[in-house]
Amino acid sequence: MPDTLQPLIDDLLEWVAKPRPYAEVMDAWRTSCPRLPVWEEANRLALVQCRRDAAGVEQVALTERGRQRLEARREVS
Repeated sequence: MPDTLQPLIDDLLEWVAKPRPYAEVMDAWRTSCPRLPVWEEANRLALVQCRRDAAGVEQVALTERGRQRLEARREVS
């Protein structure tokens, strides 16, 4: 993974620490720039997951792996 992506992925994890609607996440994080595939890389690394809430709205949340990475980042800061 390019070094430029790591801080952006950490920002994404911080942002979805509280689950957010999929559409909101896509508006904020999807990009067509092949050099900054933040959303795609976070998915590839299994740091985020999509799931439906009780109302049937698709949400994006951290996986356990994503939570661990975010906690490790917070400990360093």
